[in-house]
Order: sequence, then C-alpha cells, then structure tokens
Amino acid sequence: MTLTVVDMHTGGEPLRIVTGGYPAIPKGTILEKRAYVRDHLDHLRWILMFEPRGHYDMYGALLVEPDLPGADLAVLFMHNEGYSTMCGHAIVALGRYAVDEGLVAKREPITIVNIEAPCGLVVASVEVRDGKAGAVSFESVPAFLFARDLRVELPVHGMVTFDIAYGGAFYALADCRQFGLEFGRDRVRDFVDAATALTERAKRDFPLSHPDHADLAFLYGTILTDGSDEFSSEPTRNVCVFADAEVDRSPTGSGVTARLAAMHARGQIREGQSRLFESIAGSRFSGAVARPAKAGRHDAIIARVGGRAYYSGKAEYIVEPDDELGRGFLLR
Repeated sequence: MTLTVVDMHTGGEPLRIVTGGYPAIPKGTILEKRAYVRDHLDHLRWILMFEPRGHYDMYGALLVEPDLPGADLAVLFMHNEGYSTMCGHAIVALGRYAVDEGLVAKREPITIVNIEAPCGLVVASVEVRDGKAGAVSFESVPAFLFARDLRVELPVHGMVTFDIAYGGAFYALADCRQFGLEFGRDRVRDFVDAATALTERAKRDFPLSHPDHADLAFLYGTILTDGSDEFSSEPTRNVCVFADAEVDRSPTGSGVTARLAAMHARGQIREGQSRLFESIAGSRFSGAVARPAKAGRHDAIIARVGGRAYYSGKAEYIVEPDDELGRGFLLR
C-alpha cells in the first residue's frame, strides 16, 4: 500500500490532500460517496489522519469524481472523528491547488473553481497574478440561523445562552465570557473543555433538521466567540472545537459563514459589509454577507469568506504488513 499526499495549511490549519493510493469510489451522489468511504475505506483515514503520520488535529481532503453539473472537482473531508460536510479552510487550499495543478483553466485576475462538497456546490474565486495563484475567497451554500437564545445548564459553568447556525455544517455559537474565558489569557485546553461540554449537551437536547438532506442535520461542534458580534472595523476572535474535540487553528470558513448568518439574522451586519475574523492562532479570514437567500423555510444568506493557503510539503506513505501501530492510533 502506498498513499501520496500534498500538505497545505490555511491560517495554520492543516490540510492533507490525497493525491494517490485510494481505490476507485463507486459512482453516486456526493453523500453516497461519503457514506461509501466511511463504511468501506475508513482504515485509510486512520492511516493518514492519525499517528504516526498525522495527529489528533489533522485534517484531510479526498478528491472524488463530481456528480453535480458544472462542478470542476468534488471533495470529501476527513478528520479525527469521521467525515464532515463542509470545510472552508480546505476550500481555500483546494482553490489554489486546483489552479496550480491545472485542474481548471487558469485565468487572470480571477479563476473560478466550482467545488462540490457534501453540503452542495461551493464557488471559489482564486486570485491569479503573473500566472501564480494567491488569495482565495468562496461563496458556500445558503447559511442560516437555526435557533437563537437557547439555554442550557452545564454542570461546571452554570446557565449558558447560545445560538445554533448553519454554514455548511451546524455549530453552536456562544460568547466565551459566559464560561469565564478570555482570548489571550486562558489556555486552549479551557476553551476546548467548555466548547465540548456545550456540544455534548446541545447534541442531546436540541435535534436538528436541514431542508436538503437528513445527513446534513448534525451538530459539528461549538464556536466560542469574544462576544463582539455587532459590526465593527476591529476583528472579532473565535475558536472552533469540532468533531472529537478537534481544534481549528484557522478562523474556520464554515464557522465564519455560520457566524455571519447569525449576525445578519440579528441585524448586526448588513449585506455588503465586511468583517475580519481572527482565530485562536492569530490568523484571519475576511467575511461578508454577499446576498440574501432561502434554505427551505429559513431566511438565509450567501456569505463570502476569504483567506490564504500555503504549501507545506509532499509525502509518500506506506504501511508494512506487520506494523500494527502503523495502521493508525491516537494517544489523546
């Protein structure tokens, strides 16, 4: 077995792009491909995401044959728990990768890359200057505020108020100050524990639904914010804790999309206004409400999120037949 990859990062968040070694994926919808890979090829996720080749917070992308008309490529996202439905930092990286690898015809000053994700079609706009790909922005599927001002009593933190919003995946959104936390002062571990406690309780108490497909209706994680939701020229900070307590080093593209949907629904940002979102690692994405939309019965928006991705390496991985640990493990 030989698996080849290209490693990139967007705002510090890793992306391991599989370039070879996977068997053919049967034809079908993107959600059917996601289910097939989950049910039949999950051992390959273990090899690429987990130790000794990866780590607890590794993230990956597997390119598959697109099913949607007009899609240039399709992608399945993978992480420490399984397979997500949308990933903005990966879209930013894949937009640049698609231009650099000639997966789409290069055009200056902007090359459009239509990427089919499990949540739907995502349109990436890649800046190209002197033949080189640069910054990338994307417009994802309709994003909406699912529920606002929900309340739960958490054993350690007491009563917490939060929203649930969808930005290609569902997130709980909460002001970190309710947990006694402050960005730049408290440990990342404390943010992770608080976010995980809220995610687990919200999953238990608040069933979700999505107008397009039941497979999209799950809570992906919690985003703790600095509470700066009113429009400002200053950046607002957040940290996304998703999947099995995985920490996003970037501001989280689908999370920024969800935050913009919630802010717009609350009248805190208007169409055309742009805001900066800063991650726990200090990296930044731009975010704006491009236009209104609908998602079933929900009033929704199309958000535009922008960032920059960089290459960090290439690798070829093998697993020797008698190497049990080489099949993947995690210590945390």
